[in-house]
Amino acid sequence: MPSRASLASYRRLFAAPGAVAFTSTGLLGRLALSMNGVALVVLLSERRGSYGLAGAVSAAGLVAGAVGMPLIGRLVDRYGQARVTVPAALYNAVPLTGLLLCVRLGAPDWTLLLCSAACSAAPNLGGMARSRWAHLYRDDPVARHLANSFEQALDELCFMAGPVLAMLLCTTLAPEAGLITAGTLGTAGALLFAAQRRTEPPLSPAPAQGPDPAGRRHGSPLRAPGLRVLVLTFLATGMVFGATEITTVAYADALGHKASAGLLLALVAAGSCVAGLLFGLLTPRRAPGARFLFGATAMAAVLLLPLAAGLGGAGLGLLGVALFAAGTATAPTMVTGMTLVQELLPQRQFNEGMAMAVSGIVVGISAGAALAGTVAEQAAPGTGYALPAVAAGLALLIALAGRRHLTGRTSGAGTSANVPAGTPGETSGGASDAGPENAEQIVSGTV
Repeated sequence: MPSRASLASYRRLFAAPGAVAFTSTGLLGRLALSMNGVALVVLLSERRGSYGLAGAVSAAGLVAGAVGMPLIGRLVDRYGQARVTVPAALYNAVPLTGLLLCVRLGAPDWTLLLCSAACSAAPNLGGMARSRWAHLYRDDPVARHLANSFEQALDELCFMAGPVLAMLLCTTLAPEAGLITAGTLGTAGALLFAAQRRTEPPLSPAPAQGPDPAGRRHGSPLRAPGLRVLVLTFLATGMVFGATEITTVAYADALGHKASAGLLLALVAAGSCVAGLLFGLLTPRRAPGARFLFGATAMAAVLLLPLAAGLGGAGLGLLGVALFAAGTATAPTMVTGMTLVQELLPQRQFNEGMAMAVSGIVVGISAGAALAGTVAEQAAPGTGYALPAVAAGLALLIALAGRRHLTGRTSGAGTSANVPAGTPGETSGGASDAGPENAEQIVSGTV
């Protein structure tokens, strides 16, 4: 067990002026994000009586968000966090209000899909917070590891409390209450986060046209073979999240305890939160790529537990234990993946690169939610847990196929955070690695 001295190392993260402010304000927006999925599923299953429609509407919003998020990230890298976050947050509140009105007024199903898809400009507060940590501790790799672990624990804390809060509001007040609260918290949190200007990273110099002094061309972060591997792996990991969420809600409903679904999903996040905090206290002894492969392997193994519980017709108690155990492998995988993003890319592409990684997760969540919604309506309760198990196995295969781009030499977070754009010491995201086309073919073939 970690000592008190080790636990105290988390407190030193907040020695930097303004760290508490941007962390606490951003937490509101991230809590809203964790409420959206369950709130939307409950709203549409109650008002429209269809899990399939709920999954499709959720998928439409997530896919549109996956496209918009990297674009917002690129704007953030170019113009700064505050100048982009404020208009994006205000815009996003409009189609969300339209969605609620369409449900309330009994509008056709296609209007729900349209409004959900229009909610595509939500700022990536988690990525922007990680970018702030990377800037604050650009010369301290141990502190950056702690910060990435802490951020993942915060994400899981939100996804532990968010579904419970959303389910409580939807079942005790009104089916619309969860989504209304999420929209209010999301807008307020984003605006308050943007107001924390003291810790906002400075803009990096714009890259010159053409190749840099090392002969590499500037372009999309996806030019990095390693980032392509990470995005595809995160896509499969997102399928784990989306399928687990819908399947758990449907399973609890089949047992006559629909209100307990939020608690079951909170157990998944609790397992990941605990694992993330403990992982941050460990001193990394292996390269991030090797740690990422280990995390993907563990995730594929532990996700067999909910499948066994679901197919065996387990009660909510045993299923909760299995879901908690399944969550313990996700945090180390996500923490290491975000560390790899920071090492593979220069600072001027941090926000866009992290947004692409999150977009991979978002697309996966939408696909997993849609598939699980269909399975929930056509198969026996618990069958849907086969989806996250298969998706975790797919994530492992993709990571193994592209492992040489994850375990090879990278720029290092300190280098990417400090070296000005266009200097010989800066990484261009691994674009100079030998044979990126072959790697892309290998990974695509695996998918």
